[in-house]
Amino acid sequence: MSDEANSAGRSVLVTGANRGIGRAIAERFVAAGDKVATVYRSGDLPDGVLGVTGDVRDTASVDAAFSEVEDKHGPVEIVVANAGVTRDQLLMRMSDEEFETVVDTNLAGAFRVARRGSKGMIRARAGRIILISSVVGLYGGPGQVNYSASKAGLVGMARSITRELGGRGITANVVAPGFIDTAMTQALPEKQQQTYLETIPAGRFGAVEDVASAVEFLASPGAAYISGAVIPVDGGLGMGH
Repeated sequence: MSDEANSAGRSVLVTGANRGIGRAIAERFVAAGDKVATVYRSGDLPDGVLGVTGDVRDTASVDAAFSEVEDKHGPVEIVVANAGVTRDQLLMRMSDEEFETVVDTNLAGAFRVARRGSKGMIRARAGRIILISSVVGLYGGPGQVNYSASKAGLVGMARSITRELGGRGITANVVAPGFIDTAMTQALPEKQQQTYLETIPAGRFGAVEDVASAVEFLASPGAAYISGAVIPVDGGLGMGH
């Protein structure tokens, strides 16, 4: 990423920027003067974000979304694969559909987005791919075999992309949030929230801005020599595992 490109505003695509962590990430890039777009299914978007309706579970949909963004913002220089779903269930009760839906969205969806984004990056010999994982992907979680597997897979994906494309000026990294103060966390019973808080050395839930800050750094010139890394944003919960 050249200083000239940064001053002109980079072309950034964040999947799932309509709420929570993805929204905060998109807002951070907009505030930095970047040209930000998102692939999303529904909902309102932050000011300044180009919304393209699409589904990361469908290759044709992803291809069409990227083509529209490229037409309006130029080749995508930074991809943030954030879109994800949960279908929590105990292992012995988890259906094939519950497992496959989560893996297809969280893992295969990130693959489709990274694959399509890499085409322009290879031509430019520069680019940043940032995959949003979870502490659960490394730490594990009861009732989350599907979610944990999908988020753990992102680590192998980023490291394989790094070995494949690192020589072309492309970095691929993972951000692994812990318990973040979002609508989903706020909906948990008070007792359950307290139980979770007691396991976090920092003694608090994270803010979406904490995650956005890590993503912002990985997309910055200062992170040009960081690739294949897993950056935990979890208040010490996972201790890097």
